[in-house]
Amino acid sequence: MKKLLVLLVSVFIGLQGFSQEEVTKDGWNFGGLPTITFDTDLGFQYGALVNLYDYGDGSAYPNYYHSLYFEVSRFTKGSGINRFYYDSDKLIKGLQTSVDISFLSDQAYDFYGFNGYDAVVNPDWIDDTQPADVYQSRMYYKYDRSMFRFKVDLQGELSGEKFKWAAGINLLNFKVAPVNLDKLNEGKEGDEILPEIDGLYEKYHEWGIISDDEVDGGFVPTFKAGLVFDTRDNRPNPMKGIWTEAVIVAAPEFLGGESSFAKLSLTHRQYFTLIPNDLSLVYRLAYQTTIAGDVPFYYQSQVITSVMKGASSEGLGGAKSLRGIRRNRIVGDGIIYGNIEARWKFARFQFINNNFYLGLNGFMDFGKVTKKIEVNTNSVPDYFDIDAEALHLSYGAGLRIVMNQNFIIAVDYGMAADERDGTSGMYIGLNYLF
Repeated sequence: MKKLLVLLVSVFIGLQGFSQEEVTKDGWNFGGLPTITFDTDLGFQYGALVNLYDYGDGSAYPNYYHSLYFEVSRFTKGSGINRFYYDSDKLIKGLQTSVDISFLSDQAYDFYGFNGYDAVVNPDWIDDTQPADVYQSRMYYKYDRSMFRFKVDLQGELSGEKFKWAAGINLLNFKVAPVNLDKLNEGKEGDEILPEIDGLYEKYHEWGIISDDEVDGGFVPTFKAGLVFDTRDNRPNPMKGIWTEAVIVAAPEFLGGESSFAKLSLTHRQYFTLIPNDLSLVYRLAYQTTIAGDVPFYYQSQVITSVMKGASSEGLGGAKSLRGIRRNRIVGDGIIYGNIEARWKFARFQFINNNFYLGLNGFMDFGKVTKKIEVNTNSVPDYFDIDAEALHLSYGAGLRIVMNQNFIIAVDYGMAADERDGTSGMYIGLNYLF
């Protein structure tokens, strides 16, 4: 999914007087590198990836004909990515086709409860430097989750190439369990050993907030239909245009799902050129809510979009939504979120017959629960601060290293504006946020 050290070396060598002229790429371009990255929530990542781009005869560059992506990687905090992703507007004439087949595992998936600030997070409980009568466990706000995903998305023209319909199918299978403390404690001694206690996930089950039917995960088959209006001048990093979509996702119980439900997602993205080719101001506003049925708790963290920009689309909080805020800090039956960024391409050069540019971005992210998940708090008032939910804010800056306008290494550092959301986060991954 990502690669840092090798490309950093290449970039800084390339800055030493290499050609500034853009090279038009054609045919297949191959990239295969080890993944050496870092995410505050996930730890260091190691593994390998291969990304193939087919630019055809080069007449459409920087747009590609076909993109194939393969990744096998692991994170030091227990997550794993096994992913194949394909994207093309040439496979089926007149259709943009995306296919994703992934198995994602996470031994310590973040779980802070529901409804944002209504769920109290006590940082002392996960701080092993606190006294024994205060500290609970570093795994207190975690559970073990694995997810298999088979996803197909299609887009076709309705009226010209800007106004499109969108449709898709997404088959998700979740397996959920308490953190496997025996596995995580292997080889540890003394104070490193994780205490054998129930975490928040187990308590939510005990209190009946998470039902017996949902507690161990389940199968969620969803179908998607929507409309897309897209005037972007460049998909990886637009300098101008609008990208707006309205999508309905429905999960029918008769296909084997835990329950039937439907969600509506509205997302508007807009891009303004401040300095031609170099500086842009961009923003994203999104609203997602349940419009029918009961949504299993393990699906509520899914963020619905027409196109996936990475291995996962989850939040709110973390690398792909609210940078600097704890991953999955804001979970509700309805949410609103947004991002504002200034993006500056400050250096361009050519190296090893490829086009590179370096970019800086400053950002502010925000989000809030707009429709709450029903929670019975009568017996455990210390865990809840009812009606405390308010706007969550974070801000920060980032670096982009871009090859041939499509292959984008992203480094972001975000800070939470409220200590109830955590402190800060560093994320090294792929692509612009939107």
